[in-house]
Amino acid sequence: MANVNSVTSQFNAPNFIGELFKIGQNRTTFLNAIGGIDGANLVQSSSFQFPLNQQYSLETASQPDISETDSFTAPTPTTFVRSQDTNVCQIFQKKISVSYQKQSHVGLVSGLANVDGSQPVRNERDFQVMANLKQMAVEMEYTFLEGTYQLGSNTSTSYQTRGIVTACTTNTVDASSAAFSKSLMDQLLRSMFDSGAEIENGNCIIFCSPIIKQAISEVYGLQERRDGVGGVVVNTVLTDLGELEVRLTPYITASTLLVADVEKIRPVVCPVPGKGYLFEEELSKAGASEDLQLYSQMGIDYSAEEFHGTITNLATS
Repeated sequence: MANVNSVTSQFNAPNFIGELFKIGQNRTTFLNAIGGIDGANLVQSSSFQFPLNQQYSLETASQPDISETDSFTAPTPTTFVRSQDTNVCQIFQKKISVSYQKQSHVGLVSGLANVDGSQPVRNERDFQVMANLKQMAVEMEYTFLEGTYQLGSNTSTSYQTRGIVTACTTNTVDASSAAFSKSLMDQLLRSMFDSGAEIENGNCIIFCSPIIKQAISEVYGLQERRDGVGGVVVNTVLTDLGELEVRLTPYITASTLLVADVEKIRPVVCPVPGKGYLFEEELSKAGASEDLQLYSQMGIDYSAEEFHGTITNLATS
């Protein structure tokens, strides 16, 4: 049955006998890697917009050519100019409304029923809260990866946080529909190294879709076995510039590979005074239903985008 955007009632959310499970992906690999919703290192912001970094660039290194006579006069001064990158928190919100009649019909079931079967959802309100929280989490996962930036300018314009994949502009390699290869990976890592990324610290993780994960195992896999077990699984890639763990996430574009320094990434929260940064709140009652909302104001701080990188437009077939 398709989900419906209305009050949870006896007839649009029937009870069934059988094991309860979710269809589709619900992993939040990236969100977990950066501390999760309840991570201890969350940064609080007093406004929706927050600073990511204050950065400056050194000039290209060269050998000075200063004679003794030249040294008698001080050279032209150099001023290193700083700049600032910013991001924003955005609203994540879900409403839950469960009718009184639906809450009363815990024992009423539809479909086939086994003699010894039991209806697993004993509290419809709690189930709907749990499901909406999981939906909110996967929306955060997608947003923190692929979100497009928008700075709110009035009450009708939403703030939207910039995801880390979108943020990567300095270190990005366009594969132009080519298959994943060591050459493409080496090119990305060289770009990251030249930009100051700390790949050698061991905090960089590759995030990718299943098809790219399989391609990584095929490219980097080298394993001879004599115990009758076939196949190669590569969960860590060793390179000249650093060691990178490989993790799957279903919410990154299938043709994109992300290398992220997770030690430099944290969720950012803009808490509501007296309520917190992710809370459940009862709404005004308008009739015979229990109404509440889940609410959060969150964004992502990825420090400087130069610490991360992407390979885009990889072949997916």
